[in-house]
Amino acid sequence: MVLIVLSTVNSMNFSTQEITFQYWSLCALFFIIAMLGLNEFYDNLLKHSTTQPQRWIGMAVGAIVFLLFAFRYRFPGDLIYTLMIPFIVFIFFAELYRNKENPFGNIAITIVGIIYVVLPFALWVNYICPYSEDYHNNFLNQLVTAFLDTPTYNPHLLLGFFYILWTNDTGAYITGMTLGKHKLWERISPKKTWEGFFGGMVLSIAVAYIISRYYTDFSPLLWMIIGLTVSVFGTFGDLVKSMFKRSLGVKDSGSILPGHGGILDRFDGVLLSTPLVLALIQISALVSALING
Repeated sequence: MVLIVLSTVNSMNFSTQEITFQYWSLCALFFIIAMLGLNEFYDNLLKHSTTQPQRWIGMAVGAIVFLLFAFRYRFPGDLIYTLMIPFIVFIFFAELYRNKENPFGNIAITIVGIIYVVLPFALWVNYICPYSEDYHNNFLNQLVTAFLDTPTYNPHLLLGFFYILWTNDTGAYITGMTLGKHKLWERISPKKTWEGFFGGMVLSIAVAYIISRYYTDFSPLLWMIIGLTVSVFGTFGDLVKSMFKRSLGVKDSGSILPGHGGILDRFDGVLLSTPLVLALIQISALVSALING
């Protein structure tokens, strides 16, 4: 596994303009995944629940939230959040017209779906293409060519994140199958073991170090901490999704991927580890600035 990742990273040798997909292609891909995942959350995952979220309104608000983050590089951060809040508040008002039982739960689940499914992907497109003063100062001109230009962005952390996540999943599976004896969290996921958990963690940290030799945006130590974070909280993300499914009596979140389940089944490790990894990067930058300043 380590050799495969090493070969892959070495052969790709990405730069900001040599990646096989451009910024808007990435946004389109993540938008589709987020919307399919949100639909699964509202429809398939909650089909046996008494709660009735605002499915279509939630989908619309989720799409708006994602697009606001996608255009984040053109707006100062506080403006994005200011524009986002009215749409979230609208969900409360919309419940007045539905005449459904448990309005508190309906509103809560609608908003939770946006936070749980859409926000992680929105945070990624926000991170890899941050706000630029150049776009802000020339906003009217740039607005005309909104979808014609290709913003400069750096995909290294995103790619490294997925390399580590896939390595963790594979390493945990192989180690758990061959050495697993002690259950990690039998009540939630009977097949997961402590041996698999630590096997995936060790391999993730090793791959993170290898990535640091090619993607030098961060120090080897920080990459290894990222590897640890992805491994631990990616596993917790899987457990949280399993907890949701067990509590609702659902086997899979969907059937869009034959033999694999739904979008949420495939991206459960991404959803809860993404905010923590990006927070780690911001905290690291802040600490570094304080030390050097």
